[in-house]
Amino acid sequence: MVGRADTTGTRVTGPTAAERARTLAYGMGDGVLVAPGVPHTPVPAYTTDLDGRPLLLLPVESALVKALDRADGRPATLRISDVAPVPLADRMRGRAWLHGWLTELPPAGLRGAALRLSRPHPRPELLDLAAEEPPRDRTWTVLTMDVAQVEIEDAWGGATLEPEEYAAGAPDPFVAIGAGILAHLDSCHRGELKGLLPVSAAPSGGPSGSPDGPPEVRPLGLDRYGMWLRCSAPSPDAGGTFDLRLTFDEPVSDLHGLRRMYRHLFAHAAP
Repeated sequence: MVGRADTTGTRVTGPTAAERARTLAYGMGDGVLVAPGVPHTPVPAYTTDLDGRPLLLLPVESALVKALDRADGRPATLRISDVAPVPLADRMRGRAWLHGWLTELPPAGLRGAALRLSRPHPRPELLDLAAEEPPRDRTWTVLTMDVAQVEIEDAWGGATLEPEEYAAGAPDPFVAIGAGILAHLDSCHRGELKGLLPVSAAPSGGPSGSPDGPPEVRPLGLDRYGMWLRCSAPSPDAGGTFDLRLTFDEPVSDLHGLRRMYRHLFAHAAP
């Protein structure tokens, strides 16, 4: 199979910085709002609209909501931590910082925001907000952010994005189901994952060349272009831990394509 190429003819093997930032901002990581003059505020649920503008669910009694200037809003940073769903010694996969200006959505915009938030976060707190007419005495509200700059730091490196560049990206098609896929691979397919490890990447030149046996291989991350594997030596004396990027032969865009790609990889895995 032939991998997708960009306009220069170079094969694309991973998401752009804008795509990675949009994936983190979709809402599957841990979000905290940092604003001057108020304590750091954990965000129970967040996602983005079609243009990547964050939608943030918060209690109306939180210090940040109370400190908002209803007319002018407030500068803030949404700090996102991307944590692997598989239990590992170091589960942090990346971080993003969305800097911008917070405002509270008017009542007319709450229903649409709540319905969009409910896709990744089906929480009972959204029921009142999703009503045709949200109650005036509601205990939750939705803030939005006009993004001025985005920073991202992950396995690919660091990048700073202007708002137009960030908005032009798109979240990965597997962002909402990636955690479940990785958990399934970890619990049911560790043997096949171990067979995907290139001989050159294994300790002492290969799985059979190490006196302590092959390294442990765990799934760390997944996107439409490939996946990250966490490889750990079987004993401290056999080497350290490293992350390995496994690139698909071609990008996949749906679950059917992903299953087909895994069947192809596992069929050619080393025994």
